[in-house]
Amino acid sequence: MTVLHAVPALAEKELSPSSVEKGVLLVASPTLDGPNFRESVVLVVQHGPEGTVGLILNRSTKALLSEALPDLTVLKGTSYRLFAGGPVEPTRLLLLFRLKEPPTDVRSVFDGVYVGGTPKILERIITQAKPTETFRAFAGFAGWAPGQLKYEMLQGAWATLPPDSIGIFDKDPAVLWSDCLSRLQAPRVDGVAWVVPFAHGTPTIKRWSFDVRSW
Repeated sequence: MTVLHAVPALAEKELSPSSVEKGVLLVASPTLDGPNFRESVVLVVQHGPEGTVGLILNRSTKALLSEALPDLTVLKGTSYRLFAGGPVEPTRLLLLFRLKEPPTDVRSVFDGVYVGGTPKILERIITQAKPTETFRAFAGFAGWAPGQLKYEMLQGAWATLPPDSIGIFDKDPAVLWSDCLSRLQAPRVDGVAWVVPFAHGTPTIKRWSFDVRSW
C-alpha cells in the first residue's frame, strides 16, 4: 500500500463505506489516476446488497444528444451534449432529470432528482420546462459489484458528499471535481492523503436488480 502526497485529512465519515447511499456524490481521490475515474464525481443512483450504480457527472463529450436520438424531432438544432456516464455499457443512454412533479416511469435518486424516463418526458422538458426543471443525458454508467466499492472506500479511493442538485445541473462540469475537493478539504487537522493501493480499472459487474432503461 502506497501513501501519496499529503493533503488536509478528511473527516472519518466522508471516507467510511457506511456513508455511501443512493443520492450521494462519490469524489475521486486526487491520487486516483486510472483513466476511468480520474478526477471524477459520481452520483450514486442505486446502492444495495447487489452492488452500486452511478453516473459520472463531469465528463462532457463532443457528441450531441441530437446525434444519439436522431428521430426525436425536438432535439434538431439543439446543442445538448452527451455526458460519458461511465465505462459500463457505453452505448446505453440514461437520462437524469430535475423535476417538479415526476411521472410514474422514473426512479427517485434524491429529492427532486430522478433517473429513467422516456422521450416523451424529454420532449416536455425541452419545450415546456417549469422553473428549475432540467436534464442531462449520459452514455453508459459506472458500476461496482457487491463489496467492491466498500473495498475501494476502505483504501481511500473515494470520499462522499451529500446530494447537491445545483452542483449536478447548474454548475460548470469542468470545475465540479475541484469544487468538491474544496468542500472536502475545508480547514481540518493535518493528516495523510487519500491512500490508493492500486490503479483503478474497469469495474467487474455482477447482476443487480436495478433496471437501466434504454431506448
